Amino acid sequence: MDLYFTPLACSMATRIALYEAGADATYLEVDPKTKRVQQDNTDFNTINPLSMVPTLRTDDGDILTENAAILQHVADRFPDAKLNGQTAQERSRIHQWLCFIGTELHKSLFNPLLDSKAPAEMKAYTLEKNLSRLDYLDKYLAGREFLLDRFTVADAYLTTVLNWSMATPQIDFAKWPNVRDYLARHRQRSSVAKALGEEFKLYQAEQARHKAA
Repeated sequence: MDLYFTPLACSMATRIALYEAGADATYLEVDPKTKRVQQDNTDFNTINPLSMVPTLRTDDGDILTENAAILQHVADRFPDAKLNGQTAQERSRIHQWLCFIGTELHKSLFNPLLDSKAPAEMKAYTLEKNLSRLDYLDKYLAGREFLLDRFTVADAYLTTVLNWSMATPQIDFAKWPNVRDYLARHRQRSSVAKALGEEFKLYQAEQARHKAA
């Protein structure tokens, strides 16, 4: 399978899941500004007209988009890794968390704060309206190591999104100690540490490339 990704973007969750599964994949880097695939300079728009990562070309050659769908595909493709629910109830819970992370944290909270073109008033409104999501998450994580009873694709996604706090000084996890400890703990997990280390170097190279352009 081929994973189209941008360094440190939400696509990193799929890299983490693949590392957890010990799965082989081809990783194709998409420049977020030019939308060119770095390995062969092809136009990413021909793969995904929305130009959004992650995008996955499956073993069957199908193109799959949307983070939650891709994560669940990887979990189903490698069942021995137990990254998805083992019962219908567990699968529903994972789907619940993937939706929460994608809508309440990724799109509603972090995206506006990470947008360099967003006005200060919009960012202030985003914080006023959406920090309650971290209150909810912090309460839920009290006494928990994972979102379920083991590491799943939902943890891969949550860790990826929470890691963006490095670029959002408006969010201080000292106010949410359970969230802070969850992120610190999972940053030490081998699959996460490997993905972070690799993608941070690629991100630095991307920034240097843009600066030189």
